[in-house]
Amino acid sequence: MLVKVRAFAQFREILGKEMDMNIPEGSTVLSLLRSIGASSPAFREQAFSGSGGPNDYILLMINRKRIDPLNDLSIPLNDGDELAILPPVAGG
Repeated sequence: MLVKVRAFAQFREILGKEMDMNIPEGSTVLSLLRSIGASSPAFREQAFSGSGGPNDYILLMINRKRIDPLNDLSIPLNDGDELAILPPVAGG
């Protein structure tokens, strides 16, 4: 199945603006993030903690709805979904 990944800010510099990922049926948010990390060491370094899980400060959205990076990583993805990956946002 095909899922679109959109990256923002520093993740865009690493991954590019967007990419289509062909993933197996039943893939979850976590499995997709790990797949991206396996093909991009720079992304893995920025997005994952030393324990192997994604950093809890990363902002994730599925189809423009924010998900909790600590509790919603097991959400299954569907054909045509869009996953947005954003670094933390700070104002000044």
